[in-house]
Amino acid sequence: MDVSRGASHAEAAPSTGTTIVACTYKGGVVLGADGRVSIGNYITNRASNKIAPLAEYIFLCRSGSAPDTQIISDNVRHYLDQISAESGEEPTVEMAANLVRLINYNNKDHLVGAMLVVGWDRHGGGQVYGAPIGGTLSKEKWAIDGSGSTYIWGYCDSEFKDDMTREEAEHWVMEAIALAMTRDASSGGVIRLVTLDGRGAHHTYISGDKVPQFVGDLPFPAGASPAPFGAPAAQQQQQQAAEAGMVIG
Repeated sequence: MDVSRGASHAEAAPSTGTTIVACTYKGGVVLGADGRVSIGNYITNRASNKIAPLAEYIFLCRSGSAPDTQIISDNVRHYLDQISAESGEEPTVEMAANLVRLINYNNKDHLVGAMLVVGWDRHGGGQVYGAPIGGTLSKEKWAIDGSGSTYIWGYCDSEFKDDMTREEAEHWVMEAIALAMTRDASSGGVIRLVTLDGRGAHHTYISGDKVPQFVGDLPFPAGASPAPFGAPAAQQQQQQAAEAGMVIG
């Protein structure tokens, strides 16, 4: 996510530096984002929260211009609070998604926000809506956006499965973000996940030192042979230690 602002949106290319990911699973939905915020090439925050609550069971994943997406989330949350107070019912995910689309489209010449509207309601269960720059809205089983999404389309296509369990869906979102962080200089820091189902919202925080590392992208000591791609960290350490004549208990 980029917090810099140019002279005009017409003159400056949009920056969507971040990685946001969401997917449905059997019984709910999982969404996640990295924590890096930058101004141009300068990283200002490595633990930012890019997941904004719109209602108790509805969240907005934000990428693009931080102030633009913040004003969208603030307005949509205000409208949903009013609707809920007047009707006495919880707002639906579709309602929130259409409000995001309306604001985004009506201000498409002024706002740079690529977002995901993700939530759960008793009518439709877990739902994911992509709301990219320009005001389009698309309901999907899974969606990704931000600069890091460029690197993980293949992974998401090949690894997503219908009716995943909660654990499988959380792992899918977490690994997709970690893979994007490996390649994308605008994505990094920490990973935040939110899992939504009929029992509520469950938040997970993965600190930077706990984010999975992919050994194929890291340099090895001279003479060492890499462990299999995606092997657990303990296996990688044991193999490297064995080659160095050490023992890890």
